Amino acid sequence: MAVEVPEVVKDLLERPIVCTFVTVMPDGQPQATPVWFDYDGHYFRTNTAEGRQKARNIARDSKVTILVIDPQNQYHWMEMRGHVAEIKDEENGGGEHINDLSLKYRGDRNYQRRDPNERRLMFLIEPDKINGQ
Repeated sequence: MAVEVPEVVKDLLERPIVCTFVTVMPDGQPQATPVWFDYDGHYFRTNTAEGRQKARNIARDSKVTILVIDPQNQYHWMEMRGHVAEIKDEENGGGEHINDLSLKYRGDRNYQRRDPNERRLMFLIEPDKINGQ
């Protein structure tokens, strides 16, 4: 059964708010990174370059958390605990997705890569639990 996003936090999914994306290091320590994200009605989606720590962590342990805090109201927030259900590489949506996120967050679909040779990965995250207010 799909986990529903509570009505009270849906606005946080549409606005360009940088979230905290948490993965699990090999020693069990949480690793948190600020990232862009979107929500397609089923999956929370984030993006990274191949080879980065969060990609290595997810390859080993699919459990993740996303925390979104409204920059205008610290008491309006959402925590999504879930697991990465699928990873799409550069040719299968990862490259296009970073351009979609760039449009949402910067108003420009042309994402400027730090390294022109980087290969993008998109994580499709299935929510297991959503909290918020």
